Amino acid sequence: MRKALFIFFLFISANSFSQHYGMLWTEIGAEGKIIKRLKWNADINTRFDLTGVRTFFPQAGVSYKITKWLKGSVEYRFILDKNRYGNFKSSNRLNFNLAFKENKKRFYYGLRLRYQYAFNRISADAYDADFDQAFRIKPAFEYDIDNSIFTPVVSAEFFYNPAFGPTSPGFSKMRLAAGAKLELDGPHSVSFKYQLDKRFRDFERDLRHVISLSYGFKF
Repeated sequence: MRKALFIFFLFISANSFSQHYGMLWTEIGAEGKIIKRLKWNADINTRFDLTGVRTFFPQAGVSYKITKWLKGSVEYRFILDKNRYGNFKSSNRLNFNLAFKENKKRFYYGLRLRYQYAFNRISADAYDADFDQAFRIKPAFEYDIDNSIFTPVVSAEFFYNPAFGPTSPGFSKMRLAAGAKLELDGPHSVSFKYQLDKRFRDFERDLRHVISLSYGFKF
């Protein structure tokens, strides 16, 4: 694991990528049915950078299938995030989501709307779209390849900061991602993606490259 991280960060920190930096995100989760249309989910997320663990957060929530193409969900996160001094600070967050998804001839398109509300955050250095209040808009597209275990996925996500400040309210960050889901037999699921993050109007923050790996188990 450490060798893989070292090679990954050595590659993206080469001279030709001097204004870029990278992270590795991992997610392990599970979900199950409570009653018809109502499900629970729980997962553990860990984000690594060159110094080791940068952010760690367990998360749990419930989702309800409103219609065939619309689902609502609520999630709670307890976040431990490393600050500039190398100390982990805690915060709490609630996510309120609406997810739309439709398909046509093996082509799936969807849109997730999220409002995230952070509370009890300690010693915030500056606004961070990942952890503070934000509205998020995430369109995504999938294609179910016939006779293949791979389902390619591409997405974009836009973060809107509603707080009043020198550069807000307004859109503060965007993400672009491409990856795939693996259609495995049984209750297991695996996915991976490559993601680019960039903040708007913040030239001190470099472009972030992310490799994300996820595993899920369905009860």
